[in-house]
Amino acid sequence: MKVTTYNGRMGDGYFEDGDLIRAVGREGVLIAAGGAASLLQTAHPKIAQGVYDHSHTAQDPLGRLKGTMQWVYAVEFGSREEAERLSDVVRRMHLRVAGEDYRADDPELQVWVAATLFATAVHAYRLLFRELTTEELETYYEQSKVFATILGCPYAMMPASYEDFREYYARTLASLRISDASRAIAHQVLHPRLPGGRLNEPALAAIRLLTVGLMPDPIRRQYGWRWDRARQARFHLLIRALRLVYPRLPLPIRTLPRDHYLHALRQRLAPSSR
Repeated sequence: MKVTTYNGRMGDGYFEDGDLIRAVGREGVLIAAGGAASLLQTAHPKIAQGVYDHSHTAQDPLGRLKGTMQWVYAVEFGSREEAERLSDVVRRMHLRVAGEDYRADDPELQVWVAATLFATAVHAYRLLFRELTTEELETYYEQSKVFATILGCPYAMMPASYEDFREYYARTLASLRISDASRAIAHQVLHPRLPGGRLNEPALAAIRLLTVGLMPDPIRRQYGWRWDRARQARFHLLIRALRLVYPRLPLPIRTLPRDHYLHALRQRLAPSSR
């Protein structure tokens, strides 16, 4: 299939091409780090129970990834109309995700989901590219609030500054207790049923190592994942290899996932927009 390249226009979306959220978010390698963000989200027992009760991740992991990445890329790189239309779909889906002790449109849960997206992206970007300055982190954090506010979370619910975010993030991590639902979802994420079966195992093994290595240690221990010197050494070797090779790839290769998912999204939206 022919994939058109990204054709963002200055001022057309929520962000512009010089914004940090785009400079970081364009990197396709961050998709490989998405498992860490996903399992940080479902380390929260209410989010885990909602996903366990209502998600079809186990039956269609690629479909779930496609839906998630189309929304993320639409918010970061799409027009305002695209971002808002897709976010409206997500909001309506969330209205159906509710149980005795949770609901997906709970602003507190939306804050945590946005926090994990920001924290994981920053962690991976630092490892593969460079450290971000305090000013850059402040700017990038402010931009990342959109992942909660566009779904209806009140702006005032978000930690106000990057320093406030750090306190919130540390406090929330310390309070999380992994549930049985969290563990079941983690198994689905780390051992997905994909076309090709065992042919996927080398790539999945690398993604599992990246996921576990990016996870904060207290949460990693609660999940029960082994993290000894040998695994830590393999993780650092993987990061060194990626850091050596990935940033040197041509930008159109690094942004191919973004271009692919946005192209598919625009094809899907086109009939209803005419």
